[in-house]
Amino acid sequence: MKVLITTVPFGNKNRLPLDLLKKANIEYLINPLNKKLNEEELIEMVKDFDAIIAGTEKISEKVISKANKLKHISRVGIGLDSVDLITAEKNGIKVSYTPDVPAPAIAELTIGMMLTLLRSMHVSNSKMHKGEWYRNFGKRLSNVTIGLIGVGRVGIRVIKNLQGFDSPNILANDLSKSVKELDLPVQWVEKEKIFKEADVVSLHLPLTKLTKDLVKKDHLTSMKKDAIIINTSRGGIINENDLYNVMKSGHLSGAAIDVYENEPYDGPLKEIERCLMTSHMGSMTTDCRTKMEIEATEEVIRSLTGGSLKREVPQQEYDVQRESL
Repeated sequence: MKVLITTVPFGNKNRLPLDLLKKANIEYLINPLNKKLNEEELIEMVKDFDAIIAGTEKISEKVISKANKLKHISRVGIGLDSVDLITAEKNGIKVSYTPDVPAPAIAELTIGMMLTLLRSMHVSNSKMHKGEWYRNFGKRLSNVTIGLIGVGRVGIRVIKNLQGFDSPNILANDLSKSVKELDLPVQWVEKEKIFKEADVVSLHLPLTKLTKDLVKKDHLTSMKKDAIIINTSRGGIINENDLYNVMKSGHLSGAAIDVYENEPYDGPLKEIERCLMTSHMGSMTTDCRTKMEIEATEEVIRSLTGGSLKREVPQQEYDVQRESL
């Protein structure tokens, strides 16, 4: 039994996932290129492996067609837009993920971004490193209106974390009827109202056909001139070129982006000093990353040794991809 570990880093903060594989007599190969693999690089590697412990690299129909022994894909994380679930299903390949683990870390990063942008700490830091003494009037989190688009695992945690800041005014939008029945201290509104009235707009959505380019020029320009926008969910939800052009024109006081349509990112947003950019590190805390790696590894071991999966991707996620075809 052989496992290809494509996500990196892996096992460098806690070797338990690797020890578990060894104990189960499962051979493994950790991505030798030590970077996010593109489709062609992944095609070259997948042959003869029984399972993949995957990150956000694209596991497409082409990749799966070359993986002649593949039985299981185990995602370290929650997003499934990078995995062709329909082709996997057709080929009898099970897919699992670790949806609950990253939420606390992503929610905390989101709060940190809100605080940073509202006080322009990132701009002051940049200017100080250039020898400039920069002080800026900002806003307190408890005095602004916050708009959340998408209230799932992460969005709910963001709302709960915000309660420690004198209960700021929160507008929220989500397609799910069930989440609206939760006792959350928010006002449920249409997305358009959030864009127009919120001082802070934060996105917490999966990437699907419905959410691709969800935020474009018209939405951004409808926001207050000194508003800020944050995306810690998936690249491609904000149109990056539109965001660049709107910010270059002077509109919006800041943006914080952790995820990009193409990663590693090498686009024009780097020119915008008031755009806070991080490298898809929402889940990158030692505890969350370690737990994700352990859970993904345990699923692979269960799969390859005849056990029952505990974190198999639910049918509704397959239905979402089918609707996008």
